[in-house]
Amino acid sequence: MRALGAGAVYFALVFGAGFVLGALRVLFVAPRLGARAAELIEAPLMLAVTFLAARWTVWRLAVPPAWAARLYMGGIALALLLALEFTLVLGLRGLSLREYFAALDPVSGTVYYALLVVFALMPLFVERR
Repeated sequence: MRALGAGAVYFALVFGAGFVLGALRVLFVAPRLGARAAELIEAPLMLAVTFLAARWTVWRLAVPPAWAARLYMGGIALALLLALEFTLVLGLRGLSLREYFAALDPVSGTVYYALLVVFALMPLFVERR
């Protein structure tokens, strides 16, 4: 049960930071540098946020070091993120799932989905301090 709550907290931290960084990207960086460059600039920041959020959540909520608990935490966080993205975000943008995938940039979209895998697996690789 601890991993379930930790997954929700981990999701909330990363989603919150991603929401703020995404707004800054869309409003300030993308108009100047283009969408692809803006998304690629945001990616390492989100990687750092993911690492820090996973480490803090594992430490603060005392998630056991067992790989199953950590993987469960990451899986819950990923499921929440994808559920929110594929319902709320697509609904707000008025896109179908097919349109969403068709509109993805091949470079920054690939980086984004790689970061989702890292997001799900990051709790396995952080230490509880």
